Amino acid sequence: MRIPPDQIRNQAEELRSLVAGIEGASVEEGIDMPVLHLPRERLLEGLQILRDGPLAFRHCSMLTAVDRMPEEPRFEVVYGLYSIEHNRWVRVKTRCGEFDAVVPSVTGLWPGANWLERECYDMFGIRFADHPDLRRILMPEGYEGFPLRKEFPREGIEPGRLYREWERRRQEPPATAAGESAGRYEV
Repeated sequence: MRIPPDQIRNQAEELRSLVAGIEGASVEEGIDMPVLHLPRERLLEGLQILRDGPLAFRHCSMLTAVDRMPEEPRFEVVYGLYSIEHNRWVRVKTRCGEFDAVVPSVTGLWPGANWLERECYDMFGIRFADHPDLRRILMPEGYEGFPLRKEFPREGIEPGRLYREWERRRQEPPATAAGESAGRYEV
C-alpha cells in the first residue's frame, strides 16, 4: 500500500517533534515511509521513544544492513518498525564503520530481534553489543568471511575445504561417556 506524500510529510513532522531532544537525530521523507537517522550512540534512546511513546512502534519487523563501501562509515544498519495501533511504519537507520562495526543490541526492547541481529552479524559481520547469544545462524561456525559484504568474492570462498571438514565431523561416531553404548558405533 502506497502512502500519499502529504501523509508521509505529516508523519515525518510528527517524528521530528518526537525526537527533537536527541542530538544528531534527523528525519527525512522517504518514498514509502518516514526515515529516522539516529547516531549509533543514541540509537537505544531513540528506539525506546518510538516504542514507548505516543506512536507506539511496538513491533520490530525487519533488521538488516547495507554495505555502503567505499563510504565511511561503511555500514548502515536498518530497522523496520511498525505501529499496530496507528497502522504506520518507520524506517530507522544508524551507521557504523568497517573497523568499529558494533551497534547496540535492541533485544532488550524487542526480544524477537535476537535472530534478526544474528543474521545481520552472520552476513555482514556487524556485532551487536550486549546481545544474549551472538553467533552465526545461517553459515557454519567455521565459515570465514561475511557473504553480504561487498569485498566478498562473487564466486565464494573455497567451499571444498569446509565441506570436507563438515563431512569428516558428520561421519565421526558420537561422543559418549565411558562404558555407554553409542548405538551402532563401539567406543
